[in-house]
Amino acid sequence: MRRSASTVVVAAALAVGGLAANPAYAISAGYTPEGVCGSGFGRVSDGTRAVKTRSGEVFGHVYLLYNRRTAQNCVVTIKSKYVGTPTRATAQLKVRLSGTRTAEKIDHAKKYKYYAGPVKLNARDKCVQYYGTIADTRVDGEIASGGRLKWGNCG
Repeated sequence: MRRSASTVVVAAALAVGGLAANPAYAISAGYTPEGVCGSGFGRVSDGTRAVKTRSGEVFGHVYLLYNRRTAQNCVVTIKSKYVGTPTRATAQLKVRLSGTRTAEKIDHAKKYKYYAGPVKLNARDKCVQYYGTIADTRVDGEIASGGRLKWGNCG
């Protein structure tokens, strides 16, 4: 059986535990925000936030992307801690429609190995909020959270 050089490098790094704690592991494993959201989506200004515990430990990042062709926003939360281990995680997107009316989509706290989401909503000429959470492996463990709870990326 023939193996690519990258397969051998990844296997060797896993053997010594080098990728488990590396924030780039989920992305190097092929899980980029653009790849999860799909063709045509790109990161937006102010569209990356750390998902942190109260003590500041980063468990991953939540990303906001936009597709100009479809006018959709997309949110995905990608883990950098507990990668490959099923833990609860969420991705949430909220769009301000008019006045106090909003639309919201959440990928609720299921157990994921690499990322939560994608969640997508139409948002042409609308303001959005986005948010993500990642829990540690313990049942009553710490939950990391992050995102932008103020309206932004309007229009």
